[in-house]
This record gives sequence, C-alpha cells and structure tokens, in this order.
Amino acid sequence: MRILGIDPGLQRTGFGVIDVEGQRLAYVASGTISTLEAPRGDLPGRLKIIFDGVREVVERYAPQACSVEIVFVNVNPQSTLLLGQARGAALAALVSGGLPVAEFTALQMKKAIVGHGLANKGQVQEMVRRLLALNALPGKDAADALGLAITQAHAGASFEAMGRGTALQRRQHAQYRKGRTY
Repeated sequence: MRILGIDPGLQRTGFGVIDVEGQRLAYVASGTISTLEAPRGDLPGRLKIIFDGVREVVERYAPQACSVEIVFVNVNPQSTLLLGQARGAALAALVSGGLPVAEFTALQMKKAIVGHGLANKGQVQEMVRRLLALNALPGKDAADALGLAITQAHAGASFEAMGRGTALQRRQHAQYRKGRTY
C-alpha cells in the first residue's frame, strides 16, 4: 500500500510518500510545497498553490491512502484560521481525488514515531530517518509528513478495526465551559 502524509502549512506544506508491505516501510518521496513566491496578502493565490501542489503529488505518486495533521489552536487565533485554510486546501485536493483520509494530531504522530508526544522537530527527523533507513535527515516539514504516513501505516489498521467493532461517532452535543468541551 502507498501512503501519502501531509503536514499542512500556509508557507510550506510538507508531503511524504511511503510504501508499506506488512511491517516493512519503504521511502518513496518527500518534499515541500512552498507558497513563499506568492505575495503575502494573496491568500486565495497561496491556497491555490497548495491545492495544485497536493493534486500534483497525488497524480505523480498515486497513493491509496492519506494522512493529514489536525490543526492545533495557536495563541494567535488569526494564525489558527490561516493554518486551517491551508489544511482545508490540502484536504480538498485529497478528497477531490477520491482518496481516504486519516487525521492525526501532532501529539499522536510524535508519540507513534518517537515514543512521547513532546518530541521536538529534530527528534522526529532522526526517528523518521532511522525508520525509513534514509542516508540523511529529511527537512522538518517533510519529516512531519513522513511521520504522519508512518503513523497511518502502523495505526491505521488498528483504528479501522476499532471502528468496525464499536460505534464510533462524533458527539452530537457538548457543554462549553471556559473554552472546554465536556
């Protein structure tokens, strides 16, 4: 199975492609889709670059499954909204191609790759290098994307089995108290 991992970002969106055969992982490709050439005030133009870039990666590498990082809430709400829009452009590109998409938080990915959720970027890069037997460290954004693909490879089957065995559903209601959901 070929898995594509996407680490969304408004300036740089990382991607990583791996092949999975049983427990064996093989590196295929990784890189970044950069919007730094586009004018900073041109949000629609930047989102189009992300959308087109992800579509190009999908067409080139033909993955059967994808995993995308879930956006976390920043201290700055504007940054969170912009990151969410970049993530939306990447998701739209994936689902328009009919691909199944798994979503993981950065904490879940770090825990699966490094062993603890507070790992720094360097630790993720090193573990991805080791797990995929790479000669050099991948870039930070590409390493996160490869980490998401590896997480999908290892955890995806377990999550699918749990979903078949139990009725997993989003909560229909919640109470909000001081910004927390109960």
